[in-house]
Amino acid sequence: MKKIVYLLCAGLVVLMIAGCSKKSAGDNSLQDLLARGEFVLGLDDSFPPLGFRSDSNEIIGFDIDLGKEVASRLGVKFRAQPINWDAKEQELATGNIDCIWNGLTITDARKKALSFTKPYLKNAQVVVVKKNSNIKNLKDLAQKTIGLQAGSSAADAVEDSVEFRKSIKSIVEFKDNITALNDLEIGGVDAVVMDLVVANYAISTFSKPFEVLKEGLLPEEYGIAFRKGDEKLTQKVQSILEEMANDKTVEKISTKWFGSDITVIAK
Repeated sequence: MKKIVYLLCAGLVVLMIAGCSKKSAGDNSLQDLLARGEFVLGLDDSFPPLGFRSDSNEIIGFDIDLGKEVASRLGVKFRAQPINWDAKEQELATGNIDCIWNGLTITDARKKALSFTKPYLKNAQVVVVKKNSNIKNLKDLAQKTIGLQAGSSAADAVEDSVEFRKSIKSIVEFKDNITALNDLEIGGVDAVVMDLVVANYAISTFSKPFEVLKEGLLPEEYGIAFRKGDEKLTQKVQSILEEMANDKTVEKISTKWFGSDITVIAK
């Protein structure tokens, strides 16, 4: 009997050690990326100024510049991979991309499913309307039609704003914010709910006849998302971003796109 008990105990110890070793050795995310030699950033390529197409069809933007510098400091190549934003989590889960980095809002639900860096930008979901319209606040949108990007934080913000959601007539989903704004311009929708960062850039850069309502929906923060369990890669990217903030590289990139340093990295 003692021998059986001993053997059982010994077996349990072996299993525990094996389990611990597997757990400690299970996260090869950083090692695998370095061995592969490429950092693939997943994005919506119509989300200016964070990631979008230039006149020459090159993918450029604030997040792209940050991502390129991170890849350089990792010692690997950089690739911006356009994805279907409505299926961004699936793109990440299947290994098509290494991260979702394109104005992705940090939420409690997403934190349960993804591995996030610390926030790098503050944002808010706001309502964009035509200039000189009769819409001055959220109540003026009662029985009106709003537009937003499918699968976006704007959609979540509208659903979370229960009274506002009940008051509006209907919601039209678009593939991206630019298409939604174009529809607003021709009168297809009465307003567009979108990211403040993107709204301000679109209005100032493209001279669109729009304005942002002072009354917004939800404040939020952007983060970079990796697969759940890819903690070593997440932490490495975070440490590089903090290094970039300390040596003023982040400030330089932010000033290029926004006119000043609006980031919250290492602050």
